[in-house]
Amino acid sequence: MEDFESVNDNNDRLPERETMVEEQLVLRGIRNKELLKSMVDVPRHLFIPEGLRDYAYYDGPLSIGEGQTISQPYIVAYMIQALNPDKDDKVLEIGTGSGYAAAVLSRLVSMVYTIERLDSLAKEAEALLKKLKYDNIKVYTGDGTKGLPAEAPFDAIIVSAAAPEIPKSLLDQLDIGGRLVIPLGDRNTQELILINKDMDNIIVRRSIGSVRFVPLIGEEGWEK
Repeated sequence: MEDFESVNDNNDRLPERETMVEEQLVLRGIRNKELLKSMVDVPRHLFIPEGLRDYAYYDGPLSIGEGQTISQPYIVAYMIQALNPDKDDKVLEIGTGSGYAAAVLSRLVSMVYTIERLDSLAKEAEALLKKLKYDNIKVYTGDGTKGLPAEAPFDAIIVSAAAPEIPKSLLDQLDIGGRLVIPLGDRNTQELILINKDMDNIIVRRSIGSVRFVPLIGEEGWEK
């Protein structure tokens, strides 16, 4: 695992992260080396309630309270790899949750803006991200389905909750040449959709797999 050696000062549970990356990500086709390094580097267990930290590097989602979850490591990696992040990108994340995916993304892009509708989760995530010195992340509380027009346009948008259809606000805030990854479907089963907005402002979409996420609540998503 020397190719993915952590550069984080907090190397607590580093062997578990290395095993997670090798067995759950590399063997399943995650090839983006910078992404793999980031997932070794970010201490996932710190983004999980203390009572569940023994399971932090298991191959599955975990509860973070308020009826929300932190996605399994592979899904986080798969969605970010599909987003094809660039070091100069400005990225919008819908659904901050614990802040883990934002932390992973922050090492790959210039700036991450992340929105969480639940104030308690947003405050916890913001405090932890600041404590861990992820300085290129801004956390907002609000309706993620409406995006963040004051900071638009975005090079990439990643949605960590399932919508019945693509929110128009997010499409409008996606820059030309931008990418958007979002789960679409009903409240139980969804398809992960990759959206590209080409140079002629034409939207191209394709399904990249079956997933299951918590619902995206908001004006342009599901009712609470």
